[in-house]
Amino acid sequence: METLEQIKTRLEAAVAGAQLVIVPNGSAANPPSLLVDAAHALAVARFLRDDPQLRLDYCSNVTGVDWLDAVLKEKRRVKKLVDGVEREFEETLETKRPGYLEVVYHLYSMALKHGPVILRLRTGNRTDQVHLPSLTPVWRGCEFQEREIYDLYGIRFDGHPDLRRILMWDGFEGHPMRKDYVEPDDYEYEPTPHDAVLEKAKRHLAQPPNP
Repeated sequence: METLEQIKTRLEAAVAGAQLVIVPNGSAANPPSLLVDAAHALAVARFLRDDPQLRLDYCSNVTGVDWLDAVLKEKRRVKKLVDGVEREFEETLETKRPGYLEVVYHLYSMALKHGPVILRLRTGNRTDQVHLPSLTPVWRGCEFQEREIYDLYGIRFDGHPDLRRILMWDGFEGHPMRKDYVEPDDYEYEPTPHDAVLEKAKRHLAQPPNP
């Protein structure tokens, strides 16, 4: 199979205006991935599926990731004048990275027996810019997994054929896989012998009732 760099080059020629970035991975397996802008995600997905050299016809896994606001630190060497003498110092540059939500697709070719190619889509933020295009029209196997991500992370997949909760009930508030999710204090209805939950239930029952 082609390298990810080669795939990126061909995609840039085939999908005009697509913004593609190779994202490195520091794990032992070190599988890099391809970050795609939301506006061109469907066109990129169709190319990956239909291109005769790739034929990535199977999406095996779709996962969500919640990235909170973070401060990124980068060390760099700088030269400064000290008492008229130029000296080199190391300083740390801090930049704030706003939080966002991410969807990761793992793609394989059943026809050509190769893969994976890992595709990433990111939202504008974690609050009011949480829409991404559904890739279910390209890979039917994404349907339930995108629903899980919508349910647990709150990403809204535009163009999904049946976007509704799949694990939590309709009246459930919030998205429990968000890193800032706060679980409700409703343990009086939890008949369980598990010690941690039992302690929460005892603390809840010890609170004075609301007036």
